[in-house]
Amino acid sequence: MKRIRRFCLAVLIILLGLLSRRISFLPAGIGDALWAATVFEAWGFLLPKLEGWRLALLALVSSWLVEFSQLLTWDWLVQLRTTTIGHLLLGQGFLVSDLLAYIIGVGLIWALEKELDRQAQKRELTHNSTKK
Repeated sequence: MKRIRRFCLAVLIILLGLLSRRISFLPAGIGDALWAATVFEAWGFLLPKLEGWRLALLALVSSWLVEFSQLLTWDWLVQLRTTTIGHLLLGQGFLVSDLLAYIIGVGLIWALEKELDRQAQKRELTHNSTKK
């Protein structure tokens, strides 16, 4: 069930992230925070048994590595970033502010996941106590 939830959240976050780029009054950092939240959900989908803090750390390190990779100017990498999918996945142009946005995005999605887990446990306890 958790994998399905993570997949659905990732799709929703991706849609919100794409939409955030179309709304001019929203700061660019929102899209970056949503990108990192998607990374969190993607890792969570692939590694569903990983503890929340480890998942957050993995998502943050992954996001930061992609951001720092923007400092690399290898021809094939620069060319890849000119494609739509390359630009969406790898970005373009290193910004320190993006590193902060990633921390915010991962922190918020981790907090949301913890709350969703808490609510699911509460429902399960309620359901089990009414079965008896």
